[in-house]
Amino acid sequence: MLDTTPFLVGTERPFRLADHDPAARIGFEGGKHEGRSALGAMTTRLAELQRHLWAEGQRAVLVVLQAMDTGGKDGTIRHVFSGVNPQGVRVWSFGAPTELELAHDYLWRVHLRTPERGTITIFNRSHYEDVIVVRVRGLVPEERWARRFEHIRQFERMLADEGTVIVKVFINISKEEQRVRLQKRLDDPEKRWKFRRGDLDDRRLWDPFQTAYEEAVTQTSTEYAPWYVVPGDRKWYRNLVVSSILVRTLEQMDPRLPPPEPGLDDVVVQ
Repeated sequence: MLDTTPFLVGTERPFRLADHDPAARIGFEGGKHEGRSALGAMTTRLAELQRHLWAEGQRAVLVVLQAMDTGGKDGTIRHVFSGVNPQGVRVWSFGAPTELELAHDYLWRVHLRTPERGTITIFNRSHYEDVIVVRVRGLVPEERWARRFEHIRQFERMLADEGTVIVKVFINISKEEQRVRLQKRLDDPEKRWKFRRGDLDDRRLWDPFQTAYEEAVTQTSTEYAPWYVVPGDRKWYRNLVVSSILVRTLEQMDPRLPPPEPGLDDVVVQ
């Protein structure tokens, strides 16, 4: 398991993406083959811890995944959670809000999807779209989205106080790596359906998006809901880091199997 400390964003100073290399391979000397082998062991351990969390039924884990387009949120979910019991894991993707969702406050649809006790929920995009996308695209005035940082801190504080452990991951890819991945989508008939012309519009807004992410992480990385910035240019390394973060988090939680019903020692199934 990797030491996850280098990826943890502290609360002491403003966060800058320029300080984080998207192609870094911190704390791991091996290559792709060794990384995939290590991920297999982590996947087994994560599945064991998830079973204990489910059996204990007292706490929950919320994993927030954010990234630029092509950052690899889907791939991360597919590889890191490949061994868990689907009964105890949920994945929610947040796209453009529906008419019903727009009729409520922006956190309404998010709160509905937070994990129940004993489960892990993964947000593929999240409430952070409401301080990033709406800011960059000018969908709401600054005085409105700027207030939301405090809302989010308090929302996450409430979840944490009520037994939900929050892990927020920003998958950090380089602009060049995004170009390569977008081109691959265009060139591959099996992946072209994922390409949208709007992806190029967002790519032209790369710098404003980076600035928005920097402020969002700076404003909302807290002791009870920390951000981790994970290098995303190497997919296998990204998966290994995220898996290490989750395993370490669950090991610190130390979920316990409930005691068996008394008097079972002499029971024999006929």
